[in-house]
Amino acid sequence: MPTSPPKMRPDELDIDAELVRRLIARRFPEWAGLEVRFVRSAGTDNAMYRLGDELVVRLPRLRDGEGQVQREYRWLPRLAPELPLSVPVPVAVGAPGGGYPLVWGVYEWLEGANAHDTPLAQPAEAALQLGRFLAALRQADASDAPTSYRGSPPGHNDDYVRGAIRDLGSDGTIDPVLATEVWERTLGLPGWDRAPVWLHGDLLPGNLLTVDGRLTSVIDFGCLGVGDPAADLMAAWTVFGAETREAFRGAADIDDATWERGRGWALCFGLMADHYYGDAFGNGMNPVLAGVGRRAVAEVLAECG
Repeated sequence: MPTSPPKMRPDELDIDAELVRRLIARRFPEWAGLEVRFVRSAGTDNAMYRLGDELVVRLPRLRDGEGQVQREYRWLPRLAPELPLSVPVPVAVGAPGGGYPLVWGVYEWLEGANAHDTPLAQPAEAALQLGRFLAALRQADASDAPTSYRGSPPGHNDDYVRGAIRDLGSDGTIDPVLATEVWERTLGLPGWDRAPVWLHGDLLPGNLLTVDGRLTSVIDFGCLGVGDPAADLMAAWTVFGAETREAFRGAADIDDATWERGRGWALCFGLMADHYYGDAFGNGMNPVLAGVGRRAVAEVLAECG
């Protein structure tokens, strides 16, 4: 059984179950006797370990991931009462030391399977649930909130997106002419002209939990912050299909321009994920994320073709 996540980038920190045991014994000796078990995940920013039956330890894998745990610890308890789906409950924060240089966190364990491994049994219902979740998140008080790094329009990724279109188009993975046309249309859209609002920032199937195929929880708020809510709408293409997309849009209560920017975010994310994590041009280290990206691009281009 593996005790650590495979490294996808050369600058990732060394993390394994033994490190987690040392950190717990040093910082939270009352939990030192609990079993530590590695949790497999397609996530790229954090390593996770079950701690007993009721807790999970989350450790950033990269130095530039520092701050995610503190952000969740500060803001999730404030946002949770406003939201119609469960979110992670932070329990404690561990300081750097003991062989690990960053702040790490302990959370309550949320039961469920992620929506990539166990697809939604009732996607129409889930579309309404997630849309309402985003509408509620957008309405929550954003005073003094941090800025999400996905809180801007997707155009700041222009160079990478164009390179991905070139490469993925050259081997026939995508239609480069259509992809460029959709991307150019995205760049010409008006931006968000209202006060910044909360967004999750990373609504992928792996960050949604299901119980018996029904959506119950939204997890991994490492991108949490405020800005343009368009990035959260990429769930319409990363999670849902054409038959449920409009239900999601209606429940999210989003204007036309923001919806179009959301489609642009789905294209942007999809191209970058497939290009960086896939076998053809990237490191091939995350076939799940590459596959989610490939699906998102296919959904966008099918809708626009």
